[in-house]
Amino acid sequence: MKSTGLYGKKYINVETRSVDIKPPGFNDVIVKIHACGVCGTDINFLKQWTDQAMPLGHEIAAEVLEIGKGVKNVKPGDKVVIEDCSMCGICINCKNGRPDKCINMYDINGQPGMGQYMRLRYNSLIKFDGLSFLEACITEPLSVSLNSVLNAEIPFNGSVAVLGCGPLGLMSAKIAKLHGAGFVAISEINTRSKLGKARVDLADKLGIDLVIDSKEEDIEKVLKKKFPKGVDRVIVSSPPESINDALRIIGYGGIITFYGLHFGGKNIINLDINNLIFQKITLRPFFAEPAINFNVSIELLKKGLIPAKEIITRTFEFKDAKNVFNSIIEGSEPIIKAVMIIDG
Repeated sequence: MKSTGLYGKKYINVETRSVDIKPPGFNDVIVKIHACGVCGTDINFLKQWTDQAMPLGHEIAAEVLEIGKGVKNVKPGDKVVIEDCSMCGICINCKNGRPDKCINMYDINGQPGMGQYMRLRYNSLIKFDGLSFLEACITEPLSVSLNSVLNAEIPFNGSVAVLGCGPLGLMSAKIAKLHGAGFVAISEINTRSKLGKARVDLADKLGIDLVIDSKEEDIEKVLKKKFPKGVDRVIVSSPPESINDALRIIGYGGIITFYGLHFGGKNIINLDINNLIFQKITLRPFFAEPAINFNVSIELLKKGLIPAKEIITRTFEFKDAKNVFNSIIEGSEPIIKAVMIIDG
């Protein structure tokens, strides 16, 4: 079986490659991909990160085609989402009750989710029903947002600021409200742009209490009018340099959790450690490997608590990929979340 997929490197250099998909081994499953979301990591590959073409796409909803003789958890015809990194279950951390720190993860073996088919180990698949492939493909980014909120340990009725109004930030803000936050603000770099307006509209629909335009407003002044001593928690989905803003708005004893990445220099910041110590501030990074809480994320989507169809504002096919990537990088269209649809 041949599978055609997308690979990309910096300067939006996108290419199509075809590879052979071998028959399934004892523990393997062959899936047909139906939908794959565009992640910020894909955009970093295409914008500035790498000179080597990388496989694009890991936010995947697919259908089971074939299974190996040892596979019992799925069967042909099942609808599944794919964990891009799955805990092994047998390393020392998994055995000691910390599968979130697995050191021997299974992954998708360098295969592009923006492709036709994949050969995967059975434990990387999670069945779903009651959702379209389009809706289900945002399970992976939703689980990132969900885990960022759990990582923040938000107190009931607490105050939260989310820095970064991309799809992950928006979903983190919504989940914070679902998780018992009394007040949630989110920052957007330019609310007057087409994309900014679309994000503000969605934030309003999600019930987020306040959107701060970080281009025109001082985040600290705005938030400290309402919370003079600072907010209880900050979730940073924007580049790491935003942690400087987080430190200006966090309250005594607060937690700043962060998962925003950058590969062009904005990952380096200066910290006043004395301030962290005296103010008892916790900096808590989060990295979504291995994949955790996909099942909870699926339920949030099925119940409509996270409105997938509002978040996904653009779908496209193979032939349109480069134009869509360009639009996302330039911010020329109001694309909150783009998803590639694979029918062939």
